[in-house]
Amino acid sequence: MQRARVVIVIILGLLLLAFGLMVGFGIRSLFVGSKPVTLSTATVLRQVQTLSQLVTVKYVMEKVVVRTVPAGNPIGRAVGSEDRVLLLAHGIVKAGVDLSELKADDVQMRGKKISIRLPASQVTDAYLVEQQTKVLDRSTGLFTSFDKNLEQDARAEAQEAIQRAARGAGIIKDADERARLQLTALFHQMGFEEVEFVSP
Repeated sequence: MQRARVVIVIILGLLLLAFGLMVGFGIRSLFVGSKPVTLSTATVLRQVQTLSQLVTVKYVMEKVVVRTVPAGNPIGRAVGSEDRVLLLAHGIVKAGVDLSELKADDVQMRGKKISIRLPASQVTDAYLVEQQTKVLDRSTGLFTSFDKNLEQDARAEAQEAIQRAARGAGIIKDADERARLQLTALFHQMGFEEVEFVSP
């Protein structure tokens, strides 16, 4: 009698568990369903713009700059005297895309395909790393006055030269390609299967 009661309790427990699972799955299907989440252009635009200024490439470069100022008096010029600085500049140039410039018209969605018109990539920053930038030589010749701004002028020239060198090495192209790769990964995570980049 006792054993029969235990068996009945176990059977009732199993039936209640099965019923609970069925009800649970039924409720879940009501809320989840098979309908995909619909993304609006405004939603996608907000998601992309949160990346703001997407810096995708960083070039580290070195440049030797020699800056001279000839003597300002006839005797100094006659003997070829000059004020001279030799600088080894260590610089960093960054490039990327300013996604805050995107507008709603730049994003088009059709089903699982998204088309986007990106702003042009640009150099976002260029600077010298002071700890690694060194004056290799600084000399002031006879009959020549010391130019206190010479080293600072050499640094400014080096910064411009490093930025030009980075552009010549293709930093803008690299920034554009990497921005597209990163955004493609983002759009795939959002559920798009095809990503198209439209030329400006």
